Amino acid sequence: MKTVYTIGYEGTDIERFVKTLVAVGVQAVADVRAVPLSRKKGFSRNSLREHLENVGIKYLAMQELGDPKEGREAAKAGDYDRFRAVYSAHVDQPESAMAIEKLAAASEEQAVCLLCFERDPKTCHRFIVGERMGAYGYEMMHLFGDDPVRYIRNQDNLAKRPSTLS
Repeated sequence: MKTVYTIGYEGTDIERFVKTLVAVGVQAVADVRAVPLSRKKGFSRNSLREHLENVGIKYLAMQELGDPKEGREAAKAGDYDRFRAVYSAHVDQPESAMAIEKLAAASEEQAVCLLCFERDPKTCHRFIVGERMGAYGYEMMHLFGDDPVRYIRNQDNLAKRPSTLS
């Protein structure tokens, strides 16, 4: 199986977040937020793109995979069954299916990490995107951006793409 990474930036800062991505060998971040803006410093689209490019990581805007407002509201209210139903219906639409196909193609060429806000991937739509990537032979590895040292310390145990092996 091939690996697609996922990460949320809740509970971290831009420096630790970027260090985590670098430690794992991520080459591109797919921003799957419907609204790629954040009150958290460094995580709005343009600022995030700049931070990533400074360390050689590409930024991929994938707003078409963002959670619709109704899904975001359900998740915020803690109604995860409704959230999953709303987002699953959204991601089954032709435009979203094409975006997942595009994401899978990009992941063939580079190590891609799906980005959204929530720290816990199971409460975030990026988990559902990752599940859909399974049809293309991908499994998910969830990253937590608050402690990059855990990945630095365990680099030898991480799934590495053949092109990133030294």
